[in-house]
Amino acid sequence: MYGAGDVRVETVADAHLIEPTDALVRVTHACICGSDLWPYNQMKPSETGERMGHEFIGVVEAVGADVHGVKIGDVVVAPFAWSDGTCVFCHEGLHTSCLHGGFWARDGIDGGQGEAVRVPQADGTLVVLPVGKDDALMPSLLTLSDVMGTGHHAALAAKVGPGKTVAVVGDGAVGLCGVIAARRLGAERIIILGRHPDRIALAREFGATDVVSERGDEAIERVRELTDGFGAHSVLECVGHEQSTITAISVVRPGGAVGRVGLPQQESIPTTLTTFFDNVTISGGPAPARAYIDELLPDVLEGRIEPGRVFDRITNLDGVPDGYRAMNGREAIKVLIEL
Repeated sequence: MYGAGDVRVETVADAHLIEPTDALVRVTHACICGSDLWPYNQMKPSETGERMGHEFIGVVEAVGADVHGVKIGDVVVAPFAWSDGTCVFCHEGLHTSCLHGGFWARDGIDGGQGEAVRVPQADGTLVVLPVGKDDALMPSLLTLSDVMGTGHHAALAAKVGPGKTVAVVGDGAVGLCGVIAARRLGAERIIILGRHPDRIALAREFGATDVVSERGDEAIERVRELTDGFGAHSVLECVGHEQSTITAISVVRPGGAVGRVGLPQQESIPTTLTTFFDNVTISGGPAPARAYIDELLPDVLEGRIEPGRVFDRITNLDGVPDGYRAMNGREAIKVLIEL
């Protein structure tokens, strides 16, 4: 990406092993993330450009001397943050804070929207998939790299549980996966806040019981009406805008919890006095997707959840610039890249 709206497909130097803990992965499936749209709209022009992509599945083509958990030929999924799996934070399930980890497409690390990726800390990062690279479950398995894990993280942060009423703010891929996560965790009622008919239809199929298509004060009033004036026990904030954050905090009931996973576009959280006196828990952050893959993978493999349905457009590498345009224009929920 060379600047806002300027995505190019270029030939770069081949990925290759550098450290003995590296693996080289040939990418077979990748995708465009909603968070990629922030720089797509805001990035200042750059002469060198930035590599893009942080969600991918691929086949291991080479491993360093110190890699023992994966081997050549394995089909693997990579969470959106790489990590060693051994530091204190990884042991606590917070792989996004790994002392020796980092994020794709930063600091000289390859991006997932490309033909191959050098994977640092391969043993701690990669998860071997018990399927072939052309398996029909690939779209759902790919969501484990980010959006399904992020929806699950939002639900956990919001303390979703059996019998609770949940409000999901945002009908993008993360919000839709948040609906899946809320239902999976036993929520009795799931209110989706969104206004795109195709996304709302999918949310209902995923388990949403109510739809609020209004915005701002009208949305807040409507959620209050649906919850006897109390608000929702759990609220998943899956957008990151100031207005979506205000909405999320305004529809949570006293003693409830808000799980924030939308990348914040402001430095402060609004309405702090209200949430203080209502004893509202506000939590969340970048999902430690690696910590959730082992839990979510069996549900995908056995067909209990189908998060891959959030992909409604498929392209190849040459079609990635148009994929950005389509997602930014709300013509697509999430674009799958097949290589």
